[in-house]
Amino acid sequence: IMSDLPKSVRINEEGPREGFQFEKGPIPTARKIELIDSLGRTGLKQIQTVSFVPPKNVPGMADADDVVKGFTRAPGVRYTGLWLNDKGLARALASGKLDVKGTLSLTASEKFLLRNQKRTLKENIEAQHAMVRMYQEYKVPVERAGLMAAFGCNFAGDIPIPHVLDMIRQMLDIGTQYQLDLKVVSLADTMAWATPLSIKRVVGAVRDKYPQLQISLHLHDTRGMGIANAYAGMEMGVSIYDAAVAGLGGCPFAAHSGAAGNVCTEDLAFMCAEMGIETGIDLDKLIESALLAEQIVGHPLPGCVMKGGTLNRLRQKIREAA
Repeated sequence: IMSDLPKSVRINEEGPREGFQFEKGPIPTARKIELIDSLGRTGLKQIQTVSFVPPKNVPGMADADDVVKGFTRAPGVRYTGLWLNDKGLARALASGKLDVKGTLSLTASEKFLLRNQKRTLKENIEAQHAMVRMYQEYKVPVERAGLMAAFGCNFAGDIPIPHVLDMIRQMLDIGTQYQLDLKVVSLADTMAWATPLSIKRVVGAVRDKYPQLQISLHLHDTRGMGIANAYAGMEMGVSIYDAAVAGLGGCPFAAHSGAAGNVCTEDLAFMCAEMGIETGIDLDKLIESALLAEQIVGHPLPGCVMKGGTLNRLRQKIREAA
């Protein structure tokens, strides 16, 4: 019954960056480092640690350089950062500790783009050309393209699939122009408009039109659809997902009501484990990290498995009682 599902799934952890930029109050640098180090022991292969953005825009990232300086790299784990311009990239490179790769990034909704980055679609495409030239100058490889608001937008409504395909084509055109080998396209449900049906429709259309690209999904759980959307993605063969431990985070510029968190890492890892899909993650250690995240932010987080526990724990108990 599970023949079409991927044999293994790669979960890219974004909690430290997504979560700590979204939280209202200041979080001590040492505690951010503590969470990153805890996540490094879970078997996750990639952890996004910080974003290098102006503190006036995102006060929660004012200590980004200190956080990167402070964490301990675990073997076999890629540690990444986020930046929106050359200043941010220069900081990421100067840290000497991050795995720096470039991404082409467009947004399917102009209304969101104007709020998020104060740019029109046309200006954003010009900015990508400038970014690629900068990546090439710094000898940073670019293998990914990302499309934000790929499933819908709080300001523009539903995003037509032909528009999504056209935006991807524009990124591939930029790639061709600069002889980039774009391998992965990340489709981001930035404002939680996706449902399992729209995931299947959009992923199917992208896969049919651009079969050479591997698809990655960045899902939010604002309407409780995150894990269902991830499952729909797996049914379509998608094997790369962004997630946030304990369901931390959200986009500060998306005008959400309700919880805006990303799909929860340990809930996703639990589902994969129960379905026989390999993630390489130690679920018990990941739950410890989730509980730590909740303790650090000082309020309840939406993750479920961190509260309900794993079934393996219960199976063990039942066996011991027998």
